[in-house]
Amino acid sequence: VQLQASGGGLVQAGGSLRLSCAASGRTSRSYAMSWFRRAPGKEREFVAAIRWTGGSTYYTNSVKGRFTISTDDPKNTVYLQMNSLKPEDTAVYYCASGPRKTGLSRSSNDYDSWGQGTLVTVSS
Repeated sequence: VQLQASGGGLVQAGGSLRLSCAASGRTSRSYAMSWFRRAPGKEREFVAAIRWTGGSTYYTNSVKGRFTISTDDPKNTVYLQMNSLKPEDTAVYYCASGPRKTGLSRSSNDYDSWGQGTLVTVSS
C-alpha cells in the first residue's frame, strides 16, 4: 500500500484544517487507517484511527471533540478534520495503514505502511 498525505499548512489558533491520505496499491477493507504526529523535539504519537469499512473510531484524549477521522471508500482516501486547533497541535502528521482483524490500535507497531508526512503549524 502506498500512502500520500496532504493538506497541511499554517493556521491560526482556533482555525481548521483537513488532512487527506490517498491510498493506492493493494488496499484491503480489512485494514485499519490511522494518523500519527511528531511535534518538534518529541516522540511520534498516535492521533486517531478508523477501519476502512468505517464504523468505530479511536482518538487520543487530547484531540477528542476537536478532530474527526473519516473514510471515503470510492476515493480510497482517509481524512482528518481538525477544528479548534491549538499551538500544541503543531507537528508533522503521518497517515498509516495496517492489517487489523478486530478493533483499533494506537501502537505504531501495528501499522506497516506510512505516508510521507504533512506539516501542520498552528500559530498563537
